[in-house]
Amino acid sequence: MNALVLATRELPEQSLSTLKPEFEVRVLGYSPAELDLVAEVREADALITLVSDPVTRRVLEAGKKLKIVANYAVGVDNIDRAAATARGIVVTHTPNALTDATADLTMALLLALTRRILEGDRLVRMGGFSGWSPDLLLGSDLKGKTLGIVGPGRIGKAVARRARAFGMTVIAFGRSPRDEKDSDDPPRLSFEELLRRSDAVSLHLPLTEETRGLFNLETFSKMKRGSFLVNTARGPLVEESALLRALDSGQLAGAGLDVYEYEPMISPGLLDNDRVVLMPHAGSATLETRREMARMVVEDVRRVLSGEKPLHPAALENAPRERARAAR
Repeated sequence: MNALVLATRELPEQSLSTLKPEFEVRVLGYSPAELDLVAEVREADALITLVSDPVTRRVLEAGKKLKIVANYAVGVDNIDRAAATARGIVVTHTPNALTDATADLTMALLLALTRRILEGDRLVRMGGFSGWSPDLLLGSDLKGKTLGIVGPGRIGKAVARRARAFGMTVIAFGRSPRDEKDSDDPPRLSFEELLRRSDAVSLHLPLTEETRGLFNLETFSKMKRGSFLVNTARGPLVEESALLRALDSGQLAGAGLDVYEYEPMISPGLLDNDRVVLMPHAGSATLETRREMARMVVEDVRRVLSGEKPLHPAALENAPRERARAAR
C-alpha cells in the first residue's frame, strides 16, 4: 500500500496531484480543529498543513505513522516542534519563497498609511472629491524618515532594501549581530533606542512565548509620538487593546496590519479606525509565491517519504534576548 499524504487543503494548480501515483493523497478541504486532525491523521505518513492548522502534541501523538509535517508557510508556530522532534517527525516550511512578496506588502501598507490611500479612495468613491485643494488629505513623506525593523531576518532585510530606495534611514533590533558584508543588513540598536528613534516600526519576528505580546502599552509608550506600526509577521506579537489605546491617544499615527491577535477575529475598534489599514493575512498572496511554496512543500514530502533528507527543515527559533529587559 502506498504511503498516505494527508493535506488539510488543496494547493495551487493541482500541486498535490504530482505526488500521485507514488503516494495516496487525501485532501480534507476544510479548516480542521485539533480534534478533527486527531481523528484524520491516524493513518497518515505525511501531513501538509496551513499556518492556521493546530498541529498540537495530541495531533502528533495520534499520527503514529507520521514522518513529516510540511507547513505551507514560513512560520511554524502552529506546530508543536518539541513534540515532533521527540517523535522523530520532520517539520518543514517554505523559507525564501515569500520574502519578496511579504516585503512588498510591508511597503504597500506603510505607503497606504503615510499617503492616506484608503481615505482617498473612499472620498472619491463617495463623491466627496470636489477638486484639488492645498490641504486635501495631507500625508507624510518617507524620504528622510527612519524605519525600525524588529527582526532583521530574510524579510526584514528585504524591507530594508526597499525602504532605502524611498530615501529612508533603516535601523534594526534582533538577536543576531549585523553582517557587515551584507549591505542590506541594517545596523543594530537596543530595542528601546529603536522605538525612540523610529518614525515607523515594522515587525518581522517569529511568534514564540518570548515575543508574544511584545508590543504592549509600555512598548507603545516608548515609541516616537506620531509614529507608525506595520505588522506582517504574526498577530499575537501585538496586544490589540494596547494598540487601540495608542492610536486613540495619538501616540501612534497609524497602523498597517496583515495579521491579528485572535485571527481571524479582529478587534472592532480596528475596523472602525481610519488610521488603520487592514489586510487578510495576505503577505505571500501572489500567484508566483504561492506556486513556489506549493512546489517546496510537495518536494519535501516526496523526499522524506522516499527516505531522503528534506530541503527546508524548520529550525527551532530563539527570541530576541533583550525582550525581557526592553519591553517589560
